[in-house]
Amino acid sequence: MVLAVFAAGYWYCAGWLATKVFSLDDNRPTPAVTIDDGVDFVPTSRHVLFGHHFSSIAGAAPIVGPAVAVIWGWVPAIIWIGFGVVFAGAVHDMGALVISIRHGGRSIGDVTEAVIGPRSRLLFLLLIFFLTTMVLAVFAFVIGFLFVNFDGAVIPVTLEIPAAIAIGWWVTKRKGKLLIPSLVCLVGLYYLVWVGAENAEWVDEQQLRWLGDTSGEQILTWCYLLLGYAFVASVLPVSLLLQPRDFINSHQLLVGLAAMIVGLLIVHPPMSVPAFQAIAPVEGGPGKPWFPLLFVTIACGAVSGFHGLVSSGTTSKQLEKESDAKIIGYGAMLGEGTLALMATLAVTAGFAMTDSWGDHFSSWDSAAGLNAKVGAFVIGSSNFLNGLGIPPHVGEVVVAMLVISFAATSLDTATRIQRLVVAEIGDIYGVSALKNRYAAGLVAVGSAVALLLMASPKGPGSGGLVLWPLFGAGNQLLAGLTLLVLSVWLKRNGKPWLVTFVPAVLLGAVTSIAMVMNVSSFIQGENWLLLSISGLVVFLEVWIILEGVRAMKVGGVEAQVSP
Repeated sequence: MVLAVFAAGYWYCAGWLATKVFSLDDNRPTPAVTIDDGVDFVPTSRHVLFGHHFSSIAGAAPIVGPAVAVIWGWVPAIIWIGFGVVFAGAVHDMGALVISIRHGGRSIGDVTEAVIGPRSRLLFLLLIFFLTTMVLAVFAFVIGFLFVNFDGAVIPVTLEIPAAIAIGWWVTKRKGKLLIPSLVCLVGLYYLVWVGAENAEWVDEQQLRWLGDTSGEQILTWCYLLLGYAFVASVLPVSLLLQPRDFINSHQLLVGLAAMIVGLLIVHPPMSVPAFQAIAPVEGGPGKPWFPLLFVTIACGAVSGFHGLVSSGTTSKQLEKESDAKIIGYGAMLGEGTLALMATLAVTAGFAMTDSWGDHFSSWDSAAGLNAKVGAFVIGSSNFLNGLGIPPHVGEVVVAMLVISFAATSLDTATRIQRLVVAEIGDIYGVSALKNRYAAGLVAVGSAVALLLMASPKGPGSGGLVLWPLFGAGNQLLAGLTLLVLSVWLKRNGKPWLVTFVPAVLLGAVTSIAMVMNVSSFIQGENWLLLSISGLVVFLEVWIILEGVRAMKVGGVEAQVSP
């Protein structure tokens, strides 16, 4: 049913957006064509660019969100994923991509200056910098955590990087084709999955030998290595590493999703978990209501502000022609919605096959831990794959590799985005050194290192988790503000603007209520750090909204760029 909603959304809604709202025109050259600097701006075929965009947005978030949200029941989770993706998330992603290419490939934070006003540009960029720093620190920790706890995934994931660079060299220097080498690499990855699963104990011994005597030390070392890799990846030309690696990962995700769907149909487990539960129980607390927390918990599985950063930060600089924005901007979000749907089924019907669902989701506290969220998805998905004859220990490595690969893709894409944001902030303050991609990249990675070394609630390297309770609402807030910018732009140019304004109001309302609830819990728990940062985020939100309302009434501050 949800897949039918997605198909109808692409056929009708995306087509209407492309022709009537954004007026996509292939005769209008894109920034990738007019600038083409060989590093960030590179004209790319839609098949390859779809792979980059899909892999970058389909990180760990559309998995871990539903893995907690089903505590309110699987029915509201699936309803919000289905309709949220079609009418909010995909519209948001496609709109952010289009508005960026109409403004020279600038990021959504930078575009805000032209659409709303100069004050809003800095406010938006600061909000983006804060959220992206959080993503870098937390995703590095998540990947390190998975490497240590699913040893078999280390071999295939790490060897994919030199393979992707070799393919990138083949394509850029030897003018070879990307498809066949990518498929060969994909087959090799699945062979390495078997190698990793059969040699997990040896990998564990090597991690003890080289990375640290405890799991905490190993995770911290992985965080340093991953952020170092992300820095290198963010300054290399996109055609050398980003495009071939993401192309491989997109095939990996499509194959993995297809395998899980077929396995689900074969196993056909009963849905024996609650369909709806209004209040999520909390140990020693009053409980957490489904509204508005369901919407900010699922987050990236339905709509995500981070996707707008990918659309305007990297994808817009590679879009070869405007019509490609339909399949890449709208279509890739449908793919992410499918991943969120399968995550919901894996942590309900799939995980319930282990007879431990009731204990796992007995309270918010037991379900919300990182190990609990990722573990439920890995075990539930491997139960689906078992229907295809894949042994559980191999199936768990396959799924763990999937999660790690896409978290790593989001990690280095976020680093490239943060590098560009730092350069834009440097432009505002006249700091020319920050326009250098190496200097900006070091600032981007350095901010993440500083955050992960903060007080660590879950061991060394977990400092980002201190601020993670703010991510769900902050991410949805960013999506709402992006939709607000799109609404102002469309209204000024006489285009249908309610299609972006209605979801902007919805997201603004639910995130505001959720943040007020968070403030109340922070006060009760005497968490003054989160209270102060949450207050600052609310202040930035209100300021940007007021600037947007003013712009909608009086018009823009610069010459209009027609949609």
